[in-house]
Amino acid sequence: MLDDLTGNGRPVSHHGPWPRAVTDSSTWISAALRLSEGRLTMLGLWGERNAVHMALLDEQAGRSAILSLEELQTGYPSVAQYHPPALRLERTLRDLTGLEPEGLPDSRPWFDHGRWGLRFPLGQRSAPASEFSYPFLPADGENLHQIPVGPVHAGIIEPGHFRFTANGETVVRLEERLGYVHKGIEALMGGADLARGLQLAGRTSGDSSVAYAYAFSRAAEAALGLEVPLRAVWLRALMAELERLANHLGDIGAICNDAAFALMLAHCGVLREQVLRAADAAFGHRLMRDRIVPGGVAADLDSNGKAGLRALHAEISRKFPALAKLYDNTASLQDRTVGAGTLESGFARQYGAGGYIGRAAGRSFDTRRNLAYPPYDELTFDVPSLGDGDVNARIWIRIREVEQSLSLIEQILDRLPDGPILSDVQAANDFREGVALIEGFRGDILAWLRLTPEGRIERCHLRDPSWFQWPLLEAAIKDNIVADFPLCNKSFNCSYSGHDL
Repeated sequence: MLDDLTGNGRPVSHHGPWPRAVTDSSTWISAALRLSEGRLTMLGLWGERNAVHMALLDEQAGRSAILSLEELQTGYPSVAQYHPPALRLERTLRDLTGLEPEGLPDSRPWFDHGRWGLRFPLGQRSAPASEFSYPFLPADGENLHQIPVGPVHAGIIEPGHFRFTANGETVVRLEERLGYVHKGIEALMGGADLARGLQLAGRTSGDSSVAYAYAFSRAAEAALGLEVPLRAVWLRALMAELERLANHLGDIGAICNDAAFALMLAHCGVLREQVLRAADAAFGHRLMRDRIVPGGVAADLDSNGKAGLRALHAEISRKFPALAKLYDNTASLQDRTVGAGTLESGFARQYGAGGYIGRAAGRSFDTRRNLAYPPYDELTFDVPSLGDGDVNARIWIRIREVEQSLSLIEQILDRLPDGPILSDVQAANDFREGVALIEGFRGDILAWLRLTPEGRIERCHLRDPSWFQWPLLEAAIKDNIVADFPLCNKSFNCSYSGHDL
């Protein structure tokens, strides 16, 4: 299917490992129709001054490709008019580049809140900023009232606005407005060298520092045709599993705390802290930030660090089963989580929802397995999947993924090869492009970049899994009570910062 689409266009040389083809509007629309039919899955949609790009996945064939429209003057055919998951991506693309998605169902801005110094910062038609009011979608009916929440929230939490329309306590509609923590990462990437680009990528979403550095580095290596030392390949996976373990432990405790069961938060918080301390001892940073770099890794694992990770593995393996049992046997907790915030499987498939959100609603997709990259193609692990789609299912997916990460950490420590950890990175003396898809703890993270002949970044796009998960929270909260929103929201735990870039 992807061959048919890319075969209608001009292939782009020096692009790896997925093919990219510059095509025409009719092929672009054909791809949008196949997305609407569920025959393809959207992995990303982004733009630059006079071009738009769309990453596509054929799940059955396990293949991916990128379609592009180039030499655009004003606009391009909207994908969202056929495939709703593209809507926010196209609104953002227009805010950043000024390219108009023709036929876009929702003309409101997304990232641009009228507070920037100029409009279209990535485009060639920059214009002065202008303030505007943002009209939320109406909901008609008797006895309806609106509840605005945010963007500033209680405690240490990123900003996002939630506009509830409710009938009494029952949520009739939730509408989100994000973009408050837009940092301009993609603009900052332009002209940066790989070292600076890596720093920016690793700070896109702080809880996924390893995963973003992993994706960025693999995209750069694909562009340059760079081979990574075997030991570094395995150390990268070890860091990724430690990051996944820490985040899942934190989430399990936090979700239970939102259901007024603070005991789980305390115990899971202790285990998460032990993971972070072990990571610090092993790699020199609690979040392992800037430890994965193009060409390999920047920190090796010595015998003391390895012993610490084995002790961590033994400790969590001993304590965690009792916590899973405690969750399962606490009736008052189950009463809050079972049936709350249910996401239909059809929505999960339509939006290509990854991670625990998709897997809890029956979409069993994991980049480590479905588009396997080293060393996961040599490791043994299961991808847990459930069909209920509720808060309880999302907790159980996390529980099972903690167990799988523990198994993977043990396998990696047992099989970790010796050798160098970093290859020399040299510019290729021509324009090169690369793409990578990496499994973070929330789901798949996309990184695409183009390098100049001098080895600097001309354009880089990073796509967080939250782009395809935030809209699903609006669907999952419908018909729940307002008081259950914090619980449902935490069970999704989408990234504000990763989405807002």
